[in-house]
Amino acid sequence: MSRAAERKEHPLSMRLPEADIAVIDRAAALRGRSRTDFVRDAAVRAAEDVLMETLPIRMSPAGFKAFMAAVSGPATPVPEMTKLFQRAAPWETTALSREVGTGSRQGNGSKQKGGTDKRG
Repeated sequence: MSRAAERKEHPLSMRLPEADIAVIDRAAALRGRSRTDFVRDAAVRAAEDVLMETLPIRMSPAGFKAFMAAVSGPATPVPEMTKLFQRAAPWETTALSREVGTGSRQGNGSKQKGGTDKRG
């Protein structure tokens, strides 16, 4: 007989308050995932974040010199980002402002610092 295959998965058990389970289940359902898949992915992402925050970045002296030259030089505009920042935000468009009835940022004195409420 062949030797039994080594187990590749290891169980993890946790005790959680009912409220936490409800939140996890709701979020998992919104993602179309099982509770186990959702919790596993969230835990692995959180662990990777911690590791990335604490792992040292190693590079050669030449690599470090090139890195410092790149970050110390003048900034270069990215055309796509420039275009994005020139576009009005959805809540700043005239059509949406009329729909909602709030007016633009400039025309709505009640929302601005030091403005007065003109509704009476």
